[in-house]
Amino acid sequence: MKRSNTFFVCLLVLLTGFTASLVDVAIESGPARPQALESADLVSRLGLTDLSLFTEARYTRHPSQADIHSAFQDHPVALEHFPTGSLLQPPSGLLR
Repeated sequence: MKRSNTFFVCLLVLLTGFTASLVDVAIESGPARPQALESADLVSRLGLTDLSLFTEARYTRHPSQADIHSAFQDHPVALEHFPTGSLLQPPSGLLR
């Protein structure tokens, strides 16, 4: 068997599994999802915040909870330690 044939057989198996997982999600997520409704009710009762965006630095976990100087806690002109800091925009107060 040629290497290209092996590759295409593996690709076909993986695509079949991926398609099966999408079909399973479509079947399971019907209009009546009591578990999702219960989770939404629990979140509203407990007053939980949004999901954290990143796990690296405390100022990238939840930008609304970070102070404006936390990114420069080591030195005002220090380089960014974490790659996710380059993905977030500065707070709107600093842009004005």
